[in-house]
Amino acid sequence: MNVKPMDDRVILKSMEAQEKTAGGIYIPDNAKEKPQKGEVVAVGPGKMNDKGQRSEMTLKVGDKVLYGKYAGTEVTIDGTEYLIARESDVLAVI
Repeated sequence: MNVKPMDDRVILKSMEAQEKTAGGIYIPDNAKEKPQKGEVVAVGPGKMNDKGQRSEMTLKVGDKVLYGKYAGTEVTIDGTEYLIARESDVLAVI
């Protein structure tokens, strides 16, 4: 992948949605919810502050994260779906 995010953005690859519930009931494809877990595949250099210096990013490639349901922009690159989001859209590292 030759895509590099700008500023404080990260590129996330969504993890697969669950196929069955904790009770063992299988969920059909059209009823699955959009996954809110993903893996960081690329990280931008950081946001510029008022002094012209870059803020350090806390996320790194390979981190597994939780993100908001409507966070970021979905894109398809080389046939794979990714989510480009700001670092602040990421809720937690798991």
